[in-house]
Amino acid sequence: MTSPLEQKKIRITRPSVVTANRTWDGAVIYRTVARGWSTDLNQAAVVRAAEEARALLADSVADDLGAVGAYIAPVEVDQAGIIAPGNLRETIRATGVTIGLPVREPARV
Repeated sequence: MTSPLEQKKIRITRPSVVTANRTWDGAVIYRTVARGWSTDLNQAAVVRAAEEARALLADSVADDLGAVGAYIAPVEVDQAGIIAPGNLRETIRATGVTIGLPVREPARV
């Protein structure tokens, strides 16, 4: 698999963020404007150009102690500035599984 930084052409056709997984618990995280990480998508730094995306990704990949697997992900930004996942993969990463999990009945005494 090619490293995101080795990709010469990063195409941005819509607003995007950098996402990764937190190293200590695997949580989905997003790069913030303050160069930190947040589990809240609405705190993510949104980029709209390839150069901005490349710079944010490079900065994010350099933080290999806090996050792993950083990549650029599409998002939707509404008129109020609320950020939502831009595709099915990111929706699943943000919200969890797509099927109902079995629920155990409490033990009866």
